Amino acid sequence: MDTSQPLVVTLTARPTGDEVAQLCAEIRAAPPGEVVCEVGALAPADLAAVDALARLKLAAGRRGHRIRFHGAGPDLRALLLLTGLDGTLGSRGV
Repeated sequence: MDTSQPLVVTLTARPTGDEVAQLCAEIRAAPPGEVVCEVGALAPADLAAVDALARLKLAAGRRGHRIRFHGAGPDLRALLLLTGLDGTLGSRGV
């Protein structure tokens, strides 16, 4: 695997628990490096979406990855701010 390129994972509009678990497994299997998580398709922005982001963040952190979320819409950004997770999930400036 080319570690100079980030691992890119994409969340679907309404990711299931199995889909999130699969993405977490993909992150855990990769050598430490950068992970970019495309979240632009997430809709609606709800607590299930926040849960998925938190699970991916935990999986990345446990493996030593740096993760950033790309493409968050205004609703998701507002929800992360409202829940106090905007800084924790690295969503500032997403």
